[in-house]
Amino acid sequence: MMDLQSAFTFTMRPDNVGVITVDTPDEKMNTLKAAFAGQIRQVIAGARRYPHLAGLVIISGKPDSFIAGADIAMIDACASAQEAEELACQGQQVMSEIAALSVPVVAAIHGACLGGGLELALACHQRVCSLDDKTRLGLPEVRLGLLPGSGGTQRLPRLIGVSGALEMLLTGKTLRAEQALKIGLVEDAVPQSILLETAVKMARAGYHPHKTLPLRERLLNTSAGRTLLFMLATKRSQAKTRGNYPATQKILSVVNTGLQRGDSAGYAAEAKAFGQLAMTPESAALRSIFFATTAMKKALGAGAIPREIKTVGVLGGGLMGGGIAFVTATYGKLPVRIKDINTAGINRALKYSWDLLSKNVQHRRMTPMQRQQQMALISGGMDYQGFHQRDVIIEAVFEDLLLKQQMIAEVEAHTSAQTIFASNTSSLSIGDIAANAQRPQNVIGLHFFSPVDKMPLVEVIPHTRTSAETIATTVALVKKLGKTPVVVADKAGFYVNRILAPYINEAMRCLLEGEPIETIDPALLDFGFPVGPIQLLDEIGIDIGAHIMPVLEKAWGARFSAPEAFNAVLNDNRKGKKNGRGFYLYDRKKTGRKKSVDTRIYRLLNITPTRHLGSDNIIQRCVMMMLNEAARTLDEGVISSAREGDIAAVFGMGFPPFLGGPFRYMDRLGAAQVVNTLALLTQSQGDRFIPCERLRQMAHSQDTFYK
Repeated sequence: MMDLQSAFTFTMRPDNVGVITVDTPDEKMNTLKAAFAGQIRQVIAGARRYPHLAGLVIISGKPDSFIAGADIAMIDACASAQEAEELACQGQQVMSEIAALSVPVVAAIHGACLGGGLELALACHQRVCSLDDKTRLGLPEVRLGLLPGSGGTQRLPRLIGVSGALEMLLTGKTLRAEQALKIGLVEDAVPQSILLETAVKMARAGYHPHKTLPLRERLLNTSAGRTLLFMLATKRSQAKTRGNYPATQKILSVVNTGLQRGDSAGYAAEAKAFGQLAMTPESAALRSIFFATTAMKKALGAGAIPREIKTVGVLGGGLMGGGIAFVTATYGKLPVRIKDINTAGINRALKYSWDLLSKNVQHRRMTPMQRQQQMALISGGMDYQGFHQRDVIIEAVFEDLLLKQQMIAEVEAHTSAQTIFASNTSSLSIGDIAANAQRPQNVIGLHFFSPVDKMPLVEVIPHTRTSAETIATTVALVKKLGKTPVVVADKAGFYVNRILAPYINEAMRCLLEGEPIETIDPALLDFGFPVGPIQLLDEIGIDIGAHIMPVLEKAWGARFSAPEAFNAVLNDNRKGKKNGRGFYLYDRKKTGRKKSVDTRIYRLLNITPTRHLGSDNIIQRCVMMMLNEAARTLDEGVISSAREGDIAAVFGMGFPPFLGGPFRYMDRLGAAQVVNTLALLTQSQGDRFIPCERLRQMAHSQDTFYK
């Protein structure tokens, strides 16, 4: 064995197949770094010294990953497009050397094989992966505003066909083992226990470099087929990104260049585009989100050591309770028991999980047996039987203070002295909820967002008497459920709803001025939000919005007052998507997917819709209300840092990721420009736009949120 004191070691087997093991020292997962180029070359040179070398297998020494991608910090450190382009060229060169080896090279993949890791696997002559659920293959660079820079845009279309390659490259989607096998990304998928031996057999058997693509892919690779495919792909990409993500157009251009003009031109275009994208503000913002999320995953709550969580209870079998129970069992792998006042609520919550798991079975992401195993973790009842040993009870009942206080009293009577009581509330003070608690140190807020299975953020809200251990344990639980926790202060609206409410309110004011919904929502979609503010209110629930706004107005003043005209909307029994009618009408037979503006809303509000404000004006008014309020929350200590405010806004309400969050966006604009814009809006629209003191001070001192 030859130990190179690096991430790569080489072992020669008795059957003359060499095994290169990738194991980055002192890191949980393998990531590709610039220094690895020399290390890989050194390992390959050592392998070539064996005259009877029959083949090579590249495998990971990590338990849960092959190679999780390139080291993003390496890309972030590039000071110019040329420097980033040179980094890509270096990666391309190493991959080309692997591909040019005269003996068969097989990638044996278990765990995460992403980005540069998949590019390395693509450079190998064959690939085999484990059938383990941890195994995922993909090129997610587009999510960082980049494209694969080590040959991935060129090798992938040739291996699986251009349409499948574009689907992976433009969406950043990852594939399970069976999916990768089906499209030809890997040649075989086997149990992990025989992964190495299968790869060795493949290396000894040689390889067939000219694999025939399916007829559909061959037709799409003709001149006429490519023209049609790229025209449709460009149209779809533009509709989805609205021009806000330059990486998608670069990917289309680079892939097309390689197919039309050959490998050399394709690789050169890829490296150049990689360098250009690395310097864009969009990629910088997306990378900042990546770094912030990674740092937050490593952080503990309140500096204390969390207690181990073994079992969880949920109070309430409604939409939120059912969603919380689902993620607890499926992502957290924790037994969860639901309590509701009747069997209908329990059955509704169980059906919620069954339906979601059945979709996974239908799409062959899990077996019926696995569905049964996960459902076995969820139970329910109408009393507190089985709750005594629960470590955490998550309350998800109706937003009523007395009811929630009653829940605490009941939980304290039926659980141990260490049991944590976490209230899923969107508006009520945690301190008020805990006011009569016998063990207030165990009470904390957990604000999940709907739908729970999809929304990645959870606000963790301690009150003044919550213990540091309770905070740390709750933060650890949120992470175990696959969510990103942000600890926020116990102040009205917390953080996300606090900055979201003025944004939605301003959109409503635009509507009352006669601007059509058909203009308002698309304007904010063009800005980069996933849904427009009026549709978002329908999604949240108009009744819930009406419940929250008075709480915010009482705490923070007139800028949170909702126009009285909207009482007519509530009085017309319009709750939004959940009852099929709000500002939009929803086809409930199609689970709300098909929607259209309900033009009767204009008569209800006594307005005649006329396009007159202009998209830029609508965007400016709505977004500036949000930015101003975000700055206030930081100044008041609702959030502890701009970084946490950005992550919470992106993950909790869909603030455009390519802008990095409200605080990075304000830094990009400059505090002086933000204050000037707010001052002009104050003159034209009213005092609700008065810039907060924090922003005025920053404008005066030319300060930024990020140093």
